[in-house]
Amino acid sequence: MRGAMRTFPELSSEIPFSGSGLNRLSEKRDDAAFVAALLADPRARTLILIGETPVLRQTALGLDAWFSLADAERLGAARGQALLGSVATGPCFATRIDESAAEVEGEPEPGAMMDRRKRFVPGRPDLVLTDLRALALTGAAAPDALAMMAQAKSLFHWHSRHGFCGNCGQPSRISGAGWRRDCPACKAMHFPRTDPVVIMLAVDGDDCLMGRSARFGKGMYSALAGFLEPGETIEEAVRREIQEESGILTGQVTYLASQSWPFPASLMIGCLAEALSREITIDADELEDARWFSRADVRLMLEGRHPQGFAAPQKIAIAHHLLRAWEAR
Repeated sequence: MRGAMRTFPELSSEIPFSGSGLNRLSEKRDDAAFVAALLADPRARTLILIGETPVLRQTALGLDAWFSLADAERLGAARGQALLGSVATGPCFATRIDESAAEVEGEPEPGAMMDRRKRFVPGRPDLVLTDLRALALTGAAAPDALAMMAQAKSLFHWHSRHGFCGNCGQPSRISGAGWRRDCPACKAMHFPRTDPVVIMLAVDGDDCLMGRSARFGKGMYSALAGFLEPGETIEEAVRREIQEESGILTGQVTYLASQSWPFPASLMIGCLAEALSREITIDADELEDARWFSRADVRLMLEGRHPQGFAAPQKIAIAHHLLRAWEAR
């Protein structure tokens, strides 16, 4: 029906970091009066990141990701603010606070998937600073808030690395309600980027191909993946990456789902590819191992009870959902 919002069943909607429910109001970002009215709205709320780490508040009902704009101002010097959009309960913003507002204990672990160092704000025992992956794994944040945290983390990551104009080298400034950087010197406009990544299973009948990186946990195998290159279609990238990493030739490519992956700012494009060969020749610079797994193997891996100790990626990763969708076919 014209004008009505329709919903469709999508695998992507079941994957973490999706489902914010936002009206992003992208057409209003340059309307200064409109944005000012949203900021003055008493219902306005903001997510807070210190550096790239989400901040949550411990309440009697659990962890709450939302703060008033005044709460954010009191916490520390803001390095940036962005309008995420609006939901039924009001406007939603994200505020990036300078990293100096928090203290860190310990040293980063080289090659670790998550930053497990303890972060805290002195004098604020009610605040919890948690790695975004950990939040997704534990389910401590509501899915809509988690999706908006991912949105904010990717956006602020881009801002923190693009303070100077890529055209003339002069300092640029945040504009467009946090969604653009303008150069006062040469008038160039710069927009946040998202890096597309293809992630895929080569399939041959009841078998699928998975690989293992040396940095994976013990026994874990996953879908192959790689960045989409300029001038390349999704299908071409899928076939190229599979052949480069495993030596397997593939034909028809089918799209299944996508996932926003804010580490730092990628779009994971999940596909299946029809295998045209079976003999594996791995690229040792990319993979430690690659092998064919049957549907029965994959089912046991997803259930965490494979007799050989093989394991599938956890539910926060699109690879888990690709495997589950393929196994159920």
